[in-house]
Amino acid sequence: MKHLYRTASLGVALALFTALTPALADNTATVGGLVNKGLVGVGRIPAAQRDKFGETFGSGSGMAIDTSGWTHGADGYKGSLWLLPDRGYNVVGTTDYRPRLNTIGIEFAPVAPGAAPAAGQEQTGVKAALADTMLLTDDKGADATGLDPLNGVRAASGDMPILPQADNGKLALDNEAIVRLPDGSMFISDEYGPNIYRFSADGHLMSATQPPAALVPMRHGAPNFASDNPGPGAAEPDPKDPDTGRQNNQGLEGMAMTPDGKSLIAVLQSAPRQDGGDSPATRQNTRALVYDASDPAHLKLAHEYVVPLPVFKDAKGKTKIAAQSEIVALSDKTFLMLARDSGNGQGLKGDTSLVRQIFVVDVSAATDVAGGVFDAADKPLAPKGVLDPSVTPAKLTPFIDINDKGELGRFGLHNGAPNDKNNLSEKWEAMSVVSVLDPKLPDDYFLFVANDNDFLAQDGFQVGAPYKAEDGADVDTMFLVYQVTLPGLTKK
Repeated sequence: MKHLYRTASLGVALALFTALTPALADNTATVGGLVNKGLVGVGRIPAAQRDKFGETFGSGSGMAIDTSGWTHGADGYKGSLWLLPDRGYNVVGTTDYRPRLNTIGIEFAPVAPGAAPAAGQEQTGVKAALADTMLLTDDKGADATGLDPLNGVRAASGDMPILPQADNGKLALDNEAIVRLPDGSMFISDEYGPNIYRFSADGHLMSATQPPAALVPMRHGAPNFASDNPGPGAAEPDPKDPDTGRQNNQGLEGMAMTPDGKSLIAVLQSAPRQDGGDSPATRQNTRALVYDASDPAHLKLAHEYVVPLPVFKDAKGKTKIAAQSEIVALSDKTFLMLARDSGNGQGLKGDTSLVRQIFVVDVSAATDVAGGVFDAADKPLAPKGVLDPSVTPAKLTPFIDINDKGELGRFGLHNGAPNDKNNLSEKWEAMSVVSVLDPKLPDDYFLFVANDNDFLAQDGFQVGAPYKAEDGADVDTMFLVYQVTLPGLTKK
């Protein structure tokens, strides 16, 4: 598809891409040796779950499976994973929710690909239990916060760059993706910066990496990390949206380490403001940043590519562009990418999602723009959404359609009406893979996909106060597990 995005006219490009949209709705089983064998397990953590701090549990913005502890016995699989929630329950504004990381115990009894679970067992294959919760703190050991950094920029100090700071003086984090390193430390990406943070195994901030200037949100010529979630009585940022850099709430949503441990890939949720990110119809050309991770304390930008997000028509016939929500790296040139629409699903007024799909992204023939003119905020790479003709974007190929009616139906799930607890929720934002541990299938993996339930509960409690989500929303944290063949993923 790469030549499709190099047309001089955005209108022509959108028309051509939209013409292909029906093909993107089909579930593609095989892509260049990668095979989707289908959904093999489903599980839930109830919306009413609370963590050890007595606060409503919400996870699924990021996920990392502990592959070293993954075992297979006669009764199935056992192990654990880490689930990263974002900035806490926020319907009107944000709260002083302390960022944290949850450890989840997993017992998994998959059904055979294509088979149906036994009656009454459709959503019991994945038993997930909250085992522990750890708070994330700043480099001084002080609490961080989920509050919008409306006016604050923490000054650079030592090796630490400028950082988002809330009005209460705390480091502001809107966590989105996690990569766990062999020593227990972890990379966590966020929306506000959009930065990549490295935390110690006990949750202490160790270092931070700022993206190229083209992605840093700027207002009136200065960095400003506000995301326009001021809360009652607080003023909106001026202007409401950044002039350049990441769009509000469209930061480094996806991040993954390559299997060899040498490269860290992070992807912006949608195009920066100056590249068409100011409109749902032109935000197509997002960026994938590939860092040299040989020294985890000092990431170095090695490559940067344009990733064209999928285009679709909404229920009213308007052209829209799906945002990416998470990635899984297959190599430094290919990765899986979850892209979805918004505003539809269980807990919301809209019931039917039009795009929830996992793509294979190949950057091997894409133009590397790292360190070039497009990394500056004043040189748009795709003004008004039209990609500069000197740039070849990555290639996208559909791999898994999460909305596939037949696959969901085998497990008692659906996409669309009735808008009940078996309708998929809106925000599917976490992915991680782990081996099936079968010597006969050395390239087979379980791909875990989880939703971010946005802490939507009817008996919620956070930051010292009870709450009740609007419109009766009571959304479980859910897991969908696919069996996939991923040749070459095994570490060398």
